[in-house]
Amino acid sequence: MLKFLNILVPFLFIVGCGIKPTIDDAKLSDRNFSLEKFFDGETVAYGQFQDILGNVSRRFLVDIKGSWDGSNLILVEDFKYDDGSEEQRIWTLTKADQNRWVGSAEGVVGTAEGKTAGDMFYWAYTIDLPMPSGDRRVSFKDYMWMLSDDRVLNKAYMSKWGIPLGEVTIMFEKNL
Repeated sequence: MLKFLNILVPFLFIVGCGIKPTIDDAKLSDRNFSLEKFFDGETVAYGQFQDILGNVSRRFLVDIKGSWDGSNLILVEDFKYDDGSEEQRIWTLTKADQNRWVGSAEGVVGTAEGKTAGDMFYWAYTIDLPMPSGDRRVSFKDYMWMLSDDRVLNKAYMSKWGIPLGEVTIMFEKNL
């Protein structure tokens, strides 16, 4: 029996780490998330990274300046981490059709892909993420929910080779 529990408990832990929202989940509001409208202008974001055990290991603030030209959304993100380090990432997102987006930024491997559905945006990409110990190639699956005209909640799941590493929680606030 003990041998069975030694196998079952880690299995359930790994499966539990893999449960995530989906773009097809029931919508929480009648809002339609328009990335180009929300991120055009200035936005500030507050976030933190938690490992798979729930330990918070890094907090950050991001000042974002966005510009929409009718087909491309440029996001200049200036990160300030709680350890004093800073980083800038510049995203170019292109609206591929009514609900689908593609994007790129320095360090992103291949093309980032996303989709909107109601009040939600799903965004997936692999990136060589700058870390204090050196770049680390990881994959992100971001789920964003438009909570109000000036607030978006982002839950991002980070993995390497399909193995969960942790989660990033971010609150975006639009400067109206």
